[in-house]
Amino acid sequence: MSTLNINTFKVIGPQLQLPRSQRPQYICQSRAQAVSKGICLHVHPVLNVKTSGLVSIMEIEGRPGLNVQKKGIVKQPDPVKPPPNNTEEDMDCKDMKKEALSRRSAWQPTVFYSLGNETFSFTGQEINIRESLDSFGAVIWPGAVALCQYLEKNREQFDLLDKAVLELGAGTGLVSIVASLLGAWVTATDLPDVLSNLNFNLSRNTRGRCRYTPQVAALVWGQDVKRDFPSSIYSYDYVFCADVVYHHSFLEDLLITMQYFCKPGTTLLWANKVRFQSDLCFIENFKKVFNVTLLEEIPQEEVWIYQATAKTSAQMREEKREN
Repeated sequence: MSTLNINTFKVIGPQLQLPRSQRPQYICQSRAQAVSKGICLHVHPVLNVKTSGLVSIMEIEGRPGLNVQKKGIVKQPDPVKPPPNNTEEDMDCKDMKKEALSRRSAWQPTVFYSLGNETFSFTGQEINIRESLDSFGAVIWPGAVALCQYLEKNREQFDLLDKAVLELGAGTGLVSIVASLLGAWVTATDLPDVLSNLNFNLSRNTRGRCRYTPQVAALVWGQDVKRDFPSSIYSYDYVFCADVVYHHSFLEDLLITMQYFCKPGTTLLWANKVRFQSDLCFIENFKKVFNVTLLEEIPQEEVWIYQATAKTSAQMREEKREN
């Protein structure tokens, strides 16, 4: 049994079309750098290692008996061979399904998953974000940072003062915090298991700083959104989404939810890191129902930022006839 000291990150690249052994591998000096290089499944505090025996999260997740001590030392059993008939792609899919299920449990910070605080500076204010890896929604992803930077740089083009803003999949709340600091009336939404940490981050970073107190609400994507957010009551100038598209089974529900909230007069801003083939498929479906403009592409982060407005029924009928 070997012992790994937690100091640096090793991350396997997100190119799922390649066998795992052929994907690029990176040694990263910070968690933020690791997130930008790999897919979310590969980022984990247990990857902070300073030894020649570096391993990936997929290898670690599959080993029984992993023990993380409170002093920051990881004791790792000897490697366990995968079942003989499993391809690397099969292992990827199984690991992703397991990860997606586990991330839907309640948000409860633990010694094993806690990441502590991340500090940012936007609109002249210091923003402190509490993160945890117990949930995808409790981690800051590259798309959120990119969207915040874009909003700050283009505040004249997208003037949020006194505007009603809805964020879908708000996660840690970074985008909602920046929108609030820019003068918007913000409703930050996510799954119920994320709301405790989301509310904590919003409260401590906006209290006494903002024109409006941001609101937090549970929102599950899909058809029920019409019942929970009737359009006769809820309408928004902007809908923000950051890194809401990744390898999960709710992409159709997400698109339905985007369409529902994007009424005439509503502008959607969506920033996302491209990780999977399914991301590209979603973008194609997204363009079928929205008028889409690519605002910015950040090659080093593989993040795209889109502006979108809903297509009219006449537009969609015309395009259907043409096809």
